[in-house]
Amino acid sequence: MLKDITLGQYFPGNTPAHRLDPRTKILLVLFYIVALFCAGSFVAYGLLAVVLAVCVRVSRVGFKALVKGLKPVLFIIVFTGILNLFFTPGDNYLFAWGPFHISDTGLRNAAFMVLRIMLLIMGTFLMTYTTSPISLTDGLERLLSGLKRFHMPVHELTMIMSIALRFIPTLIEETDKIMSAQKARGADFESGNLFQKAKAMVPILVPLFVSAFRRADELATAMECRCYHGGEGRTKLHVLRYERRDYTALTCGAVILAMVISLRFFGL
Repeated sequence: MLKDITLGQYFPGNTPAHRLDPRTKILLVLFYIVALFCAGSFVAYGLLAVVLAVCVRVSRVGFKALVKGLKPVLFIIVFTGILNLFFTPGDNYLFAWGPFHISDTGLRNAAFMVLRIMLLIMGTFLMTYTTSPISLTDGLERLLSGLKRFHMPVHELTMIMSIALRFIPTLIEETDKIMSAQKARGADFESGNLFQKAKAMVPILVPLFVSAFRRADELATAMECRCYHGGEGRTKLHVLRYERRDYTALTCGAVILAMVISLRFFGL
């Protein structure tokens, strides 16, 4: 299961998706999320699924990598779908047994919720797959640069986000090593009830937290040795500049968002 967590991973490439400005990709993901929450029909979700498929094809990341990223949250997706399926009231009930009932509205809401979560996760993962953490940090910092007028520590916040994304694969690998070491010593993480499984996780969490704090202390020491003192007066090695492809991509994203809103307005 740990090997299926792909959040924070970056797949290098030279595709049009990789060459887009990180600010463009962040804005496109925001357009995509707004469109998902505005979608109210299978036509709209089908349109967004086609858009995602085209983006996957252009990025050459591979659909299997996105599906693999869904495995850790599969329980949440199924649980959310079941809640919407059995506990959504409606006018036409297809099944009823005690407190459980399935209505046409519940069936529709469950399908929409499952589609929304799956498309949302795959869309955001696609952005991290095609954008390095440093580029994401620079893009987010530029987009939020206006908040510096209100004395918001924008650079520090984006630096924290970048470090968190970078450490996710490292901590997953560390957890896998600790679990393998504990299993070699006879630890059992599969059998038993829920409380016994939770208790069996203690020998994993303690060394994992110790390792995480040690890495954080080493990182802080390295940053101090390099005279890091925040974003004031710092320059960029790669200056972000919008190009024609960025304006084209933003225009396409805005058009797709307008189409989804129009479909909802006309009840399609």
